[in-house]
Amino acid sequence: MAKTQIADVIVPTEFEKYAIQRSVALSVFYESGIVETDPQFDALAAGGGTEVRMPFWNDLSGARQPLSDAAPMTTNKIGADQDIARIHNDGNAWSVNQLAKALAGDDPMQAIVDLVGAYWARTSEAFMISSLKGMFAAASMANNLLAIHSESVAGSASSTKLTGTTFVDACLKLGDRADRLVAVAMHSATEAALRKLDLIDFVPDSEGKPVIRTFQGRRVIIDDNCPVRNGTTDGSVYTTYLFGPGAFAMGTDKLTDPVQGGFGTEGVEFTRAALDSDSTFINRRRFILHPRGVKFTSASVAGKNPTDAEVETAANWVRVYDPKNVRIVAVTHNN
Repeated sequence: MAKTQIADVIVPTEFEKYAIQRSVALSVFYESGIVETDPQFDALAAGGGTEVRMPFWNDLSGARQPLSDAAPMTTNKIGADQDIARIHNDGNAWSVNQLAKALAGDDPMQAIVDLVGAYWARTSEAFMISSLKGMFAAASMANNLLAIHSESVAGSASSTKLTGTTFVDACLKLGDRADRLVAVAMHSATEAALRKLDLIDFVPDSEGKPVIRTFQGRRVIIDDNCPVRNGTTDGSVYTTYLFGPGAFAMGTDKLTDPVQGGFGTEGVEFTRAALDSDSTFINRRRFILHPRGVKFTSASVAGKNPTDAEVETAANWVRVYDPKNVRIVAVTHNN
């Protein structure tokens, strides 16, 4: 007797690809070019282990040597270092009871499937902000940080706020590479303060609708995950981030191998507890989402996979690229 099964509705291998593509399409960090998906990183994420080591040669340095017939030139050497990216493994699961479906008059499992791409897009963006918090807490990132904030309302002035002038100062953290900065992520309160000063421009999209925000020609990303804390005395301190294209590299293992003893793949699995009338949808990820040039040392990681708190820990981050080649700048400021 023929019957419709889950496999007829959702093919796990195809759905996993769809979920990854959907999460990328819905993320403004990807859309703006801050995150680049890289086939090489896909391959690395699909490999074993917990981290990826990427050695590189440092740039050449030293003054030129005018030739002389009295003394030979002195020789120099080229140095090497390595970037380290952590491979992350996470997932989530959602369960639906058949009675809830009957009472709702709609299929909650289908709603979960439809919404999972947007969920992972938000999750990845929050993960990026956690990485930025940890990076810029590290002493090695001092050259990419502009700290102009005041710890009190009384000390707040135009020089402690994000304005057109202080934004130029932030861009200058990359010196002659400042033109690499193409986007800026800020808290909604910061964007509102800039809009009140008429410093936010609205660029029409392909349909002529003014929906793309820019600040001094840089794409504006509004994200309330951007850090905000109380000042030491009073008031608030905000952090805004400036990015160059490809500041983060992304690689994803598709996890298409079938699960043993279950239905689906390592990435997308379905289970059924018949006596409870519960159906469960499980979505797992194995991925790299790494800021280029700032290695993750895993110096303070207790388990097999770093938690958000561990990603935000300064001890786990060390800059290895020249500051100008790290395509990220942070500004701490008042509004």
